[in-house]
Amino acid sequence: MEGCSIVLRPGQRKRLLAVYRKEPDPHARLRAHVVLLLADGRAWSLIAAMLFCSTATIARWKGRFEQGGVEALLGEGRGRRSVLGGWAVLLVTWVKTLSPRDFGYCRSRWCCLTLAVVLWDVHRVKVGQEAVRRWLHRQGMVWRRPRPVPGPKDPRRPQKLRKIRELLRELPEDEAAVFTDEVDLNLNPDIGCAWMPVGEQAQVVTPGTNEKRYLCGSMSWRTGELVETLGPRRSAELFVAHLDELRRRFRHYRVIHVVCDNARFHTAAGSKAVRAFLAEHGDRVRLHYLPTYSPQDNPIERVWWHLHEEITRNHRCTSIEELVKLVAAWLEERGAFKIQGRMYERLRRKAA
Repeated sequence: MEGCSIVLRPGQRKRLLAVYRKEPDPHARLRAHVVLLLADGRAWSLIAAMLFCSTATIARWKGRFEQGGVEALLGEGRGRRSVLGGWAVLLVTWVKTLSPRDFGYCRSRWCCLTLAVVLWDVHRVKVGQEAVRRWLHRQGMVWRRPRPVPGPKDPRRPQKLRKIRELLRELPEDEAAVFTDEVDLNLNPDIGCAWMPVGEQAQVVTPGTNEKRYLCGSMSWRTGELVETLGPRRSAELFVAHLDELRRRFRHYRVIHVVCDNARFHTAAGSKAVRAFLAEHGDRVRLHYLPTYSPQDNPIERVWWHLHEEITRNHRCTSIEELVKLVAAWLEERGAFKIQGRMYERLRRKAA
């Protein structure tokens, strides 16, 4: 028997390596390891000594692999199959498709204890929260932060984006276009990942009472230059003050096209201040609105992402004035920014 080995096709070897490195089930990883060592021509006695298993185990999984391939090594634990395996699958289904509120609990997300309580209430199956944690891990589930995504899409999204593309593609030399949005600066720092010793958790001192400032910024389509206006509130007054700043900073251009989101205080219909400004300066400053629910279509959002990542997360400023100065220094140091986003990069390539 020890003279028998296995010949693997390239695809089989790649799949076995993936199982050995990433499969959460330790038994499946052991079987993949056995088959990989057999394929490398290792002696059965050496494999048994290395992996602390018997030659009977090696023979069993060699035969299973030869009959059913890589998939035959998955999904079967050692010894008698647990009668609770079906409940683990049920919990994964709950986590993926339901919330505790569907069972009458006033909670927005699942934790191990809540799953254990609901399993007892619904099916009278008693299990501890640590057992639930092990079940979820074995089913390939992990506890991590979800990624926020935009909500419902604007039904007129293609038409609105087409108009903005046409505006940028055909922009005359004596006209300017900018992308505008606001960002909040909090004295109470946003918490982000950082390096720290194993077993210790670094601390970020918070001020207790939070203070805020708001930065309204515009990013030039042609140069990436940033124009900023600081204010105490995110409001129409801040937006209008920023439009007036754009009017002065881009005074050599006949028309300034401002591309922004659909916040009510950005519109003439939603704000008297915006309506009055456009009545006086609408010949030079023209507003264009992005589709709703589409922050990814505004390139300045990427600038704010870098601002949070490099400055506001875990900051140690003791006053809001210190934070504002730090942000101003960062913006001055960075200079012009690159317009990012597939739609805008394609437009630039065509223009070049």
